[in-house]
Amino acid sequence: IGSPEKVGLFLVGNGRPVEIVHVPVARKIRFRILFPEPSEMDHVLAGKLFTHPEVAARLRLMREMIEGHKSVLLFTNTRSIAEVLTSRFKIWDIEFPVSIHHGSLAKPSRITAERGLKDGQLRGLIATSSLELGIDVGRIDYVIQYMSPHQVTRLIQRVGRSGHSIGQMADGVIITMDPDDTLEAMVIARRALDEEMEFVTVPDKPLDVLSHQMAGLLIQNRKWYANELVDMLSKAYPYRNLTEKDVMAVAGYMYSRFPRLAWVSEQDKLLMRPQRIKYLYEYYFNKLSMIPDEKQYLIIDQSNDSAVGVLDEAFVAEHGEPGTKFIVRGSAWKMISIRGDKIYVVPVNDPTGAIPSWVGEEIPVPYEIAAEVGLIRRRVDELRKQGRTLAQIAETISEDYEADRVTSKRAIADTYAQCEMGVPVPSDKLVTVEEWDDFVIVNSHFGTLVNRTLARLVGHLLSDEAGASIGIQQDPYRIVFQSPGVIGAQDVANVLKRLGEENINVSDMAIEASRKTGLFKRRLVHVARRFGAISRGADLSNTSLRQLAKSFENTVIMEETVRETFEKDVDIPNTSKVLAGIGTGEVSVIVNKGKAKPSPIVRVGLERISRRTDLIPTEKMKRILVESAKARLYNEARTLVCTSCWNYSEIKVVKDLSKVVKCPECGSVNIGVLSLSDEDVKRILEKKGLRLSEREKDVVKRAEETGKLVGKFGEMAVVVFAARRVSLDDAGRILRVSKTPSDRFFDMILEAERDALKERFL
Repeated sequence: IGSPEKVGLFLVGNGRPVEIVHVPVARKIRFRILFPEPSEMDHVLAGKLFTHPEVAARLRLMREMIEGHKSVLLFTNTRSIAEVLTSRFKIWDIEFPVSIHHGSLAKPSRITAERGLKDGQLRGLIATSSLELGIDVGRIDYVIQYMSPHQVTRLIQRVGRSGHSIGQMADGVIITMDPDDTLEAMVIARRALDEEMEFVTVPDKPLDVLSHQMAGLLIQNRKWYANELVDMLSKAYPYRNLTEKDVMAVAGYMYSRFPRLAWVSEQDKLLMRPQRIKYLYEYYFNKLSMIPDEKQYLIIDQSNDSAVGVLDEAFVAEHGEPGTKFIVRGSAWKMISIRGDKIYVVPVNDPTGAIPSWVGEEIPVPYEIAAEVGLIRRRVDELRKQGRTLAQIAETISEDYEADRVTSKRAIADTYAQCEMGVPVPSDKLVTVEEWDDFVIVNSHFGTLVNRTLARLVGHLLSDEAGASIGIQQDPYRIVFQSPGVIGAQDVANVLKRLGEENINVSDMAIEASRKTGLFKRRLVHVARRFGAISRGADLSNTSLRQLAKSFENTVIMEETVRETFEKDVDIPNTSKVLAGIGTGEVSVIVNKGKAKPSPIVRVGLERISRRTDLIPTEKMKRILVESAKARLYNEARTLVCTSCWNYSEIKVVKDLSKVVKCPECGSVNIGVLSLSDEDVKRILEKKGLRLSEREKDVVKRAEETGKLVGKFGEMAVVVFAARRVSLDDAGRILRVSKTPSDRFFDMILEAERDALKERFL
């Protein structure tokens, strides 16, 4: 962590002494960065794996690394990417000793993966943040980070899982996907070795947590004076600046809502427990966690009313507008309408501008890291003007960063090409604006949250002036505006300059712009739920943001929503710094004009928004769906239990089963299939059918019902029960129609999974 003093105060409390012990990590950790280039072999492999040569090159390199080590953790930034990588490895070779680990897997699959790596049965585990901390998977001798980890602390934490034996170093590699990704990884590795880590943000007076604590204290004591609460709660570091005004504002909410959570005397500044205490207890014990319940939306193909998949609330909140193009399961779709918790879509042929469905999971890239990427591009430009060749510049760059000359050369090739063309190079000190097709691209090396803030400010002003809706998306290095025929590059540049030159209140304008977004509505709903103002199951999909905001205006709920927006969704300090730089001329804004084709650095951005490597050609889609389903199901693990003698239970990986599944104790073929851990099942079996809870009775019934089908159809029944939420009726129908592992068999399982997905939303 980059701010140990602040974290120390958070842990011990306000005003208490804390000693910081600094343990240097730079001497104990080693990084490499590789940006593989596709070979002829990779073009052949790409055909086999239904992917692109660039992806095949990365897969081949990672496989070689896994095979060259005893125990490897392969980290990805999102669950979706982890699933795609695992699927490709298993399509390549179903016996390749790797597995996947993330929080949404069935418990037996997670346990089997952890045990497999620890016992040496697996050589690698593909994981998300679920394995960054805490879980014991034995000794790890190598860590692969797939694509830039976006933050220094994340890289150190992940690579730090390796080399725990005496005398060993933590050892890891970052496999990158394009020049932006590679330069970012180089900066993060350099900062990690120099111990320049991100500061930890400690929430300042979160009012929803304060409300919950006050409710708990009223359960303990019948009445509290505001000064007593301030004296007690201000000892916690987040509430070091707590005032009686804050306490009374929250108390006012607790009194004014129905049912009341407190009686309040404004004159005496006194809180009293309400007579009807039931609701106080319900609120307190139902809100013990401040982690929001994330909603999911069902995607439905409007042309045939079939389920396509799901989108997370975070994605829909930011991008859920009719007309938005997005990518899910390798295909591009366009949103037509959103009705309740269902999104109706149609397929599209042109994926340009489509947003991958996993962006809601992504970690933001800090301003400092993106700015240093801009600094590298500025250095390349300066060295090129001094007459240095690409190879010479790459050698100079590689001396300062953890990348060899080959990787450095590939990472800066686009920047060098732009220099040779005489086109200004965007950097930490120069924002360039270009037009291409229907897009205006702002090249801005300011990080995820600053670019999001700038995009909202510029989009807010442009849409007001043009009287038209403007599509916006951003990444850490660019902002892309789309509004055909409405705005041009010069319009965007003029607004950026105006924002820098005028003495605007960035905070007020950012909140005004944010209030129009779905992301703000999502924050408002989460905060209101934590306050108990909205019930957990309430459907707000048909409630407009304006109606919702109006109902909570001038309340602590709105105040807390604004605080969280500033903390998590925008970056006001660094946006103000950038705009001040534009105002003083320290940061220049220019329009790149008169080019028949996009500049090399813009081309990198356009390749990202065209999502070429995220898409699967239509003709290959059916084949890869079947092969991916086959690989996924055979590598799932389930707990087997004998429903005849009830003396046998064991976690088994589906591909390790024989065609006839038998109990090793009594020989029975009636073997139940469960998604519980083997420890949970054994605890139920130990009760011998006595004093079972309702849940335990349901488990026994499920075991008996699945056991009948396994007894009749053997291994094939276990494959079906490894699928996601397939009902017993559907399982029986599939097994009666197809008794062999044919394409038809897996097609029917996929269809049953899609039907089960739709059932969840009825």
